[in-house]
Amino acid sequence: MNRSYHITILLLLGLTFLTALLSENFTHQKYLVFTIILISVFKFLAVAFQFMEMKHAHKMWKTLIIGFLTLFIGGIGLAL
Repeated sequence: MNRSYHITILLLLGLTFLTALLSENFTHQKYLVFTIILISVFKFLAVAFQFMEMKHAHKMWKTLIIGFLTLFIGGIGLAL
């Protein structure tokens, strides 16, 4: 395996641990849901661009994925 794969896996594990830590210790925070969803979006981007080879895809697909996630996060942010 490539070294960047190992770094990505460690990053994903760290973000998963951070999500579990936040959900257990900060249950009454106002923007906890938004924070956890934002971390999940970063995890999705890491998986999509590293393991699904989206970094080699056409610019249209990259733009569509990032644009959709931006609209998704923006909609959730406005709903809160």
